Amino acid sequence: MDFLSAMRISTSALKTNRTRVNVATSNLANANSTRGPNGEGYKRRDPVIESVPFDDTMNASWGEAKPYNGVKVSAVIEDQGPGRKVFDPSHPDADAEGFVTYPDIDPSHEVVNLMSASRSYEANATAIETLKGMAQRALEILR
Repeated sequence: MDFLSAMRISTSALKTNRTRVNVATSNLANANSTRGPNGEGYKRRDPVIESVPFDDTMNASWGEAKPYNGVKVSAVIEDQGPGRKVFDPSHPDADAEGFVTYPDIDPSHEVVNLMSASRSYEANATAIETLKGMAQRALEILR
């Protein structure tokens, strides 16, 4: 694997994990919200991550196709579940029966998602720094 392909793979992972962090923090921040600016309740969000092949135009000059893949967030979907109902008749968003509907967000699950995305981001940032160091050393050898 060449330096550029490795760099592109790690860069795609950095972008994906940044989105994962943003989605998890948004879910955590809205765990106890009953309605947003549009008047609707917040729905838990999940990123859908897919593997994507790189355009092989850079590899075409070498005469061989390299099947390297990166990742990307293809969509961010909202949970379609009914939410979590809590009995609180004094709440301004309570329904006729006295129940308030909160998003179905488990804070511990979101913290685990956040930690996983954060660690993956750090690992890919370290990989990029390592690649940069290797390229710099290779250039020094050529001098």
